[in-house]
This record gives sequence, C-alpha cells and structure tokens, in this order.
Amino acid sequence: MTSRSDSLLPVAYLGTARLGEKGHITVPKEYRDAFALEAGAPMSVLQLGSGLVLVPEQARFRELCERVARASASHGIAVRDILQTLPATRERVCARHYPALGAQKPTRKRPTQK
Repeated sequence: MTSRSDSLLPVAYLGTARLGEKGHITVPKEYRDAFALEAGAPMSVLQLGSGLVLVPEQARFRELCERVARASASHGIAVRDILQTLPATRERVCARHYPALGAQKPTRKRPTQK
C-alpha cells in the first residue's frame, strides 16, 4: 500500500526563467535536452493555485494513452473493439457539439472499384 506522500507528484525547483517582451519563456537547455523538447514543441499551460505549470504535450498524451490502455486491459477490452466504436462515437460527438451539421448529410462520392 502506498502512503499519501508517495502518490503525490514530485516537485523540484529547476531555476528561474524570464518572460520575454512578447510573452516568450525560455526553458533552460539542460531541461529541453532532458525532456527532448525542440523548438515549437507544444506545451500545456495549467494553473495550479497561483502558479503555472508547463507540461510537454507528448508527455500528457503518452500518459493519457497509458491510462486508456490500462483501463481497457483491466476490463478485457481489445483495441479492435474500441476501434469499431469510433464511427458511432464520432457521430454522437458531432451531433452533440454541432447540431446544425446533423441536418446536412455529407455527399461523398464513393470510389468505384474496378
């Protein structure tokens, strides 16, 4: 069993950065290298109380993928089962968020097979 302190994310002071004239923040090179961050790497900006947290998007996406994989595996759900639900799920999401588009049926031409 893990204690409460074991389940908390580690917090470490990494240094000070300065906000540039156009709002740019430079991440020190040693941390860009350590996290494999390149110019233009997408970052999530989260508010945590009165502070801001920068999270590299690839790390957030990777964690989300791992959580989905663990949850699926623990319920005995195969990847092919999830993929089969995508078309119907896409339709429901689009109908909920874009109801005006629901009345318009797409007119896609199907390629003819030879």
